[in-house]
Amino acid sequence: MHFAFWFLEWSLYQNTRRESGKKVQLGNIAAGKMIADVIRTCLGPRAMLKMLMDPMGGIVMTNDGNAILREITVQHPAAKTMIEISRTQDEEVGDGTTSVIILAGEMMSVAEQFLEQQMHPTLIISAYQEAMEDMLELMKEKLSIKVDVTNRDEMMKILKSCVGTKFINKWGDLACQIAYDAVKTVSFEENGRLEIDIKRYAKVEKVPGGIIEDSKVLNGVMLNKDVTHPKMKRRIENPKILLLDCSLEYKKGESQTNLEMSQQQDFSKILQMEEEYIQRICEDIIQFKPDLVFTEKGISDLAQHFLIKANITALRRVRKSDNNRIARACGATIVNRTDEIREEDIGTGAGLFEVQKFGDEYFTFVTECKNPKACTILLRGASKDILNEVERNLQDAMNSARNVMIEPLLVPGGGAVEMALTHALTEKAKTITGVQQWPYKAVASALEVIPRTLIQNCGGNTIRTLTALRAKHADPSNFCWGIDGEKGTIVDMNELGVWDAFAVKAQTYKTALETAMLLLRIDDIVSGSKKASGGEGHGATAPTGPMEGGD
Repeated sequence: MHFAFWFLEWSLYQNTRRESGKKVQLGNIAAGKMIADVIRTCLGPRAMLKMLMDPMGGIVMTNDGNAILREITVQHPAAKTMIEISRTQDEEVGDGTTSVIILAGEMMSVAEQFLEQQMHPTLIISAYQEAMEDMLELMKEKLSIKVDVTNRDEMMKILKSCVGTKFINKWGDLACQIAYDAVKTVSFEENGRLEIDIKRYAKVEKVPGGIIEDSKVLNGVMLNKDVTHPKMKRRIENPKILLLDCSLEYKKGESQTNLEMSQQQDFSKILQMEEEYIQRICEDIIQFKPDLVFTEKGISDLAQHFLIKANITALRRVRKSDNNRIARACGATIVNRTDEIREEDIGTGAGLFEVQKFGDEYFTFVTECKNPKACTILLRGASKDILNEVERNLQDAMNSARNVMIEPLLVPGGGAVEMALTHALTEKAKTITGVQQWPYKAVASALEVIPRTLIQNCGGNTIRTLTALRAKHADPSNFCWGIDGEKGTIVDMNELGVWDAFAVKAQTYKTALETAMLLLRIDDIVSGSKKASGGEGHGATAPTGPMEGGD
């Protein structure tokens, strides 16, 4: 028994590194602060860009918190958790990725003093939990306003505040219109539930060349494809479109196929059978008289010949996702076998099919759709790097529009809602008895990091401006006063027209506080690693040589 205990203790210290207690908690806080410091200058309209180079030599220039953190590699487990929350925020609401990191870092930072005063983490966490519930309730009931989603001007104001902090700000009006039109196109009401699937049905196609002002939303779909044969028509008005998920070529044997021929005629007979098969599947298509055929698989030369004779234009090897978009845009159904085609599967919703050439490449447009529930956003610009950044910014703007359409509530931007919550929580903290009052109050002060960072990023006078803003918020009716991120002065957000979606803010606070609570709950990190030498079973007997500790 003694031997087993000694061996367990020896193997634990032998191959692992263990940190526990205060050291871990303070280490986690330091890691959280470090990640927040990397991202801090990326907040607000005067945000700085970060230039990152990946191991392959590719360059990313962006001020999108999530895009930056995706590119950097860290070792510390707490820092990895911080990077993960930015990704969660991006997937859930698509915006606020920078704010969530800064807030989470600050929430952990303010907990440091309590840990040093020997306060138990559980007490801090329960105060944080209470503060989070109060924040969300206050924000929903007192600090938010309803918005009319059908009012285009109001929606433009909201999107402007999202785009205002990004690189695309210079073309703000255009970007807002593109984002709003795209989201409105793909919104789809089903069984009383609004479904807005931007990822699958609003595709961004980046074509280098031209100027950013040439970018637009197509009321239809664009593909980077050309027709399969030069004699096929490159422009058709009101086309009848057939979508296939099967190949129009002779099926080869799956595995090794052997054919034995005993006579000379057999070879020509086999060729004839192939031809007849292709002719048969082409006749299945031709009898429905479509003008356009898209297939996800290949089209043989012989099939092209039959289709040209019937005056049908064909495109092959279309992506599955593109095929789904075309189906939504023109009202067609994707067919898996040619002998199963029905008249109602053919889409007639598109007004125009044409092939255009940009630079060296051909692009197919299926546009002027009557009621497209899918669209393509065509982006033009000087270089690939610019286009990539514009695409990231547009994704944020489209997500903002989607959030507001699903939950039509707004809160004032520019750090106004954070200051209003700081004041309300500080007042409420006075009513809390016991030691939990302090961490509750600390959450309130941590929220000030957003307006403070906004002032710092545009070179304003931090202390003076923040004090003036605090004085404004002493009167709860001034909850719309915040920071003008361009000038660093305090201003009424109603006049400036900067609003944030409630869904984004709520998600930001929830994610930031829950991460802080999670990381404060950790009091032990055991990082085990195998020794470089020896097989897996080398620990069965204690080695005679000197003990080598794993790192």
